[in-house]
Amino acid sequence: MTTLDPTLNCDRLATLAHGLRALLTPGTEIRTREPLAKRTTLRVGGAADLFVEPQTEGDLGLLLGWSADHGLPVTVLGRGSNLVVRDGGIRGVVLSLAHEGLSRIEVDGTRLRCGAGARLKAVSNEARKAGLTGLEFLEGIPGSVGGALRMNAGAMGSETFKSVERLRFMGPAGEVSDLAVSEVAVEYRCCPLLKTHIALGAVFVGQPATPEEIRARMDQFNTKRWTTQPPQPSAGCTFKNAPALPTGKLVDELGLKGTHIGGAMVSGLHGNFIVNLGNATARDVLALIEKVKQCALDERGIELQTEVEILGED
Repeated sequence: MTTLDPTLNCDRLATLAHGLRALLTPGTEIRTREPLAKRTTLRVGGAADLFVEPQTEGDLGLLLGWSADHGLPVTVLGRGSNLVVRDGGIRGVVLSLAHEGLSRIEVDGTRLRCGAGARLKAVSNEARKAGLTGLEFLEGIPGSVGGALRMNAGAMGSETFKSVERLRFMGPAGEVSDLAVSEVAVEYRCCPLLKTHIALGAVFVGQPATPEEIRARMDQFNTKRWTTQPPQPSAGCTFKNAPALPTGKLVDELGLKGTHIGGAMVSGLHGNFIVNLGNATARDVLALIEKVKQCALDERGIELQTEVEILGED
């Protein structure tokens, strides 16, 4: 076994990448020193040592085994929403399941079998085409099925696992399992199982409805979204809602809207969004997060918890 040197040079990374390419199918994408800012909705963060997009579940299993043999940590990126990557980037392997082979959506009656890499917008649109309602809320969440499962993502009064019937996932040793959602523990904005396992996909269930009903519901959600959420790059809601009141309202009451550090600003439209004004660094974003948390604690005695995941090194 080899261990990861934090000062890995380009030659060593190239050697690792070459060995990995020989192991996996040709359609798998492998990059070294891949900038992650362009792969996150907040548009901040450093590079990944190795960025890998497996073509198949088999490739994913081989990748996990190879990474363990080489002492390389594995981080699942998803579509990069609900995430702050630190400016120093992420060591080891950064994994994306966005490849077409892991992003398929198949309609079967009132069910949609969706790969982890499928975009949530695509799931919502396929449900609409099939005359199924109940999944419209997914359209405006800028993420993938895998990320939505891991975070139990929610919007418009609903959340992911309320529409899921079965979950398919892979364990650390590459073993694949399939469980009914009733067998999976789920929390607010979290599926604990997927902290240690990787979501491969899920079966979503909709209810039959007319195209007019579905379109009206989607239009209603879109109107609400675009009039209440900022257009600038963001990671979505920064904090989990406080017990007493929505965090956006709390931040507004604290007079923090428009507060900025460097290129990061608390949105003037929604207090629970931190936006990138165009030149923000992860350091700016994290400093602003801490400022809001400290103000909420000092002024109201409320300890805010971040909803966004924070990964990588400074």
